Amino acid sequence: MPTAFDSASLLKNIENLYRADETACVTHLFSATVLNDHERAQALARATRWVEEIRNTHHPMSSVTDLLARFGLSSQEGIALMCLAEALLRIPDRATADALIRDKLSGTHWNEALGDSAPWAMNATGWALAITGKIIELDDPDHHYPGNLLGKLVARVGQPVIREAIKAAMGWMADQFVMGETIEAALQRAKPDAQNGIRFSFDMLGEGARTATDAERYFNTYANAIKAIGQHQSEHNHRSAPGISIKLSALYPRYEMAQREYAVKEMVPRLVALCEQAASFNIPVTIDAEEADRLYLALEIFANLLDTAKLGNWEGLGFAVQAYEKRAPAVIDYFAALACTHRRKLGIRLVKGAYWDTEIKRAQERGWDDFSVYTRKQSTDVSYLACARHLLSAEWINPTFGTHNAMTVAHILELTPDPSRIEFQRLHGMGVDLHRLMENEGLNSCIYAPVGNHDVLLGYLVRRLLENGANSSFVHRLYDPAIPVSTLTADPVAELKSLLTLRHPSIHLAPDLFKPERRNSCGLDLTDPFVTTPLLEEIHRHIGTGYKPVPSARPEEINIAFNTAQRGYASWRQTPVNERAVCLDRLSDLLEQHRTQLMAIIISEAGKTIPDALAEVREAIDFCRYYAARARVDFMPVTMPGPTGEDNRLQLYGRGVFACISPWNFPLAIFLGQITAAVVAGNSVIAKPAPQTPQIAAFTTDLIYKAGIPRDVFHLLPGGTEVGSAIVQYPALAGVAFTGSTATARSINRALAAKDGPIVPLIAETGGQNALIIDSSALPEQVVDDVITSSFRSAGQRCSALRVLCLPETTADKILTMLTGAMQELRIGDPAKLATDVGPVIDVEAQKRLNKHIERLQREAKRICTLELNNTHTSGTFVAPQAWEIPDVSWLTGEVFGPILHVVRYRTTDLDKLITAINAIGFGLTGGVHSRIASTVQHVEQRLRSGNFYVNRSLIGAVVGVQPFGGQANSGTGPKAGGPHYLARFATERVTSTNLTAAGGNASLIMAAGE
Repeated sequence: MPTAFDSASLLKNIENLYRADETACVTHLFSATVLNDHERAQALARATRWVEEIRNTHHPMSSVTDLLARFGLSSQEGIALMCLAEALLRIPDRATADALIRDKLSGTHWNEALGDSAPWAMNATGWALAITGKIIELDDPDHHYPGNLLGKLVARVGQPVIREAIKAAMGWMADQFVMGETIEAALQRAKPDAQNGIRFSFDMLGEGARTATDAERYFNTYANAIKAIGQHQSEHNHRSAPGISIKLSALYPRYEMAQREYAVKEMVPRLVALCEQAASFNIPVTIDAEEADRLYLALEIFANLLDTAKLGNWEGLGFAVQAYEKRAPAVIDYFAALACTHRRKLGIRLVKGAYWDTEIKRAQERGWDDFSVYTRKQSTDVSYLACARHLLSAEWINPTFGTHNAMTVAHILELTPDPSRIEFQRLHGMGVDLHRLMENEGLNSCIYAPVGNHDVLLGYLVRRLLENGANSSFVHRLYDPAIPVSTLTADPVAELKSLLTLRHPSIHLAPDLFKPERRNSCGLDLTDPFVTTPLLEEIHRHIGTGYKPVPSARPEEINIAFNTAQRGYASWRQTPVNERAVCLDRLSDLLEQHRTQLMAIIISEAGKTIPDALAEVREAIDFCRYYAARARVDFMPVTMPGPTGEDNRLQLYGRGVFACISPWNFPLAIFLGQITAAVVAGNSVIAKPAPQTPQIAAFTTDLIYKAGIPRDVFHLLPGGTEVGSAIVQYPALAGVAFTGSTATARSINRALAAKDGPIVPLIAETGGQNALIIDSSALPEQVVDDVITSSFRSAGQRCSALRVLCLPETTADKILTMLTGAMQELRIGDPAKLATDVGPVIDVEAQKRLNKHIERLQREAKRICTLELNNTHTSGTFVAPQAWEIPDVSWLTGEVFGPILHVVRYRTTDLDKLITAINAIGFGLTGGVHSRIASTVQHVEQRLRSGNFYVNRSLIGAVVGVQPFGGQANSGTGPKAGGPHYLARFATERVTSTNLTAAGGNASLIMAAGE
């Protein structure tokens, strides 16, 4: 283990393990966790004794443990319980609260999960849930609950009483997770245990500050808590000083690597102030672990803290390390070296990890080559033991082990010769029986105790329920007599070695997400400095270099292109579909090879930020691979049913010369999506890119030819309206794929209708007046995150961008206050900088149109928030992100294509009126709802007209083959791009019917009869 602090090499070692191969990582862990036979036997005997004693002596005590034992996440009741707890206590209006209760308890069987032996508080919770379930199902013949008396009780007391019973039950459950709503209450409640030598580490609930006001409030909460703990400790002089945990995400609203420069500048002084205050009272402070993509920044901030703060001889500073991360052992080495260099003892709290599902989903969405975490629980358990060995061998580390697992504790005790130097930690309300036995044997125990009111409890609560209510959880299985003790005390190393694969076979890596159909596009981790540093250097090297002017096509060039394309089509339509698909596969690989150069052109020409440019390149790659895979299926002959002696085959063929007219807002993805669909369907293509973005089209054209698509099949005709008009009016045109404004789509439609000759298809995707409806059960923080993303990514220049935010009157003010603060944290500027959130709009004309709309808003609407533009912005085509409250939805007369959000308020009782008003605008592209109530989601989905409907997420970022994209009404013709019906629109259908008996008889039928 390193004895000196070599930051560069230690960080590089951490990087090497970030998303390393899981099998190699687990195999390496085995050697660090092996006990000899005697030690293994000792650990097994100790753990077995503890589990048997707990089962023999446990009496239900109205605890979270008992609640989870009854209602695990494998049951409908457990899921309903989690949803209720997450939302009910913060819903302000009765109608929505009642709807949530009905929604989550309908069909559940709470009374069957409870018995007379349960304690009064547990029964109070269960009977409250059971009573409500009875109200809901009273008239449903498919549900037969025992006890007619219960039904009579419900009829007598009425639903308002039941609502309060449920709220009281949820309040009781929340109290089991939270030590107190204030630090003073928590200290008072902790006093009996503290007098017996049990230490507490208080977690001041609240994380993920969205605004500067949030961050200031959380900072003051931490400071006040440290002061209160210090005063309490001096007054009572307990043997073990309570500690406090700090979440860095609470101290700054942009705690992320992209904002590293600003985050370090803002966060280090705040953290220094808190730690110096804690040092003055000799109160331990632990920096809590959060999402994996924040780890590098956390390490940098921690190192800056040690270099800056005046901490004297204080040994109370610590950090939480998550064992489910592959990097965990290397992170421990980092802290061991840091502590040695500073000659200061550091505390490390080892935990399993609380964001596992988030890390898996995030890696899949972003196209990363591997996960930062292990995919099997046993691997996390093994990693935990390996990390324990690292901690116990580090001279300058004081280890704390957060666990409720008896076998884990027993294993750690076999690793350490001096148990007095270590501490075991449990969550408040959990692991009580195990830790009581440990305390009786003289082991140091600490309680991690959340403090805060119910409206900041939610994120913590859901994570605890997910962690400890899952079937695999030790806490959940401990009190289940059907599970053998030997299962609970199994050696995770032996379990892992017995498995066929160390990686979980059902959890797919991002590259394999869509196999066997196709490969997924690769992403880049823009939170990893080892990735972003060379990426930025390469982008800046490419920007503005080697670009040549792209002149508009002349009339004679249009004629030549069409004539050549017609000849090319004749042979291309006969090319086997697999050969056409192979060209698309090669093109996808070429796009991946030239990813950085493509990003640079998109950034400089279209003004897109780095994340948006990366996402667009990935989308273009996905279009190529998806359409190649679909074509291999869709264009194979299909044998139709029919009478014997006859063969009927249906097959798709290309139509002819297709025009593909693409927009500037997705100058690569939509440009290529149209082209590749038309080409793989057997058409030749005339492509006209937007006049604002010809460079990306010209560069991509070279890749198209390199991929093997013949030059007589594909033709690029850059230019403006005059070129597009000439293309659309050309007699030989067999079809048009168009993405752009509704007005232009109508013009193209009229031009096609006016031509003599065959009626040709128009595949149009146009704009939208996209609305997001919020109800009062929605989590405000999630709403604000998704509104910011949907409204202001790509400077609001997406067809799918959020235009109208619909807020219930009961929560509108709270959400708008948070939204205003979050908007003020956005950074406007050069899109080639990683920190930039909002770049310029596409050109001066777009800027003028938006400014004209803003003038109307200033006259007729109520300003919510408008960001300021500085002097550097005035030289570009920037439009400030802004939000305005408008009188009603009908106030909007057309699409506003930029970073301008419109907000309307509505009464909960007027939801249907709101939906009718949105539909009346005439668009139908994207829409969505934020609600925890399934019946509300279903109601909005059925009534709101939109091609893409999103639930509890942003409105943008549709993924090829996952969320096929396209609208209806004024928003397009369909079929959806990136969907299974798209290619057929580029093709004609032919049926070939062959009479097999023409030779005089049906030989196959006669032979079959004789068998």
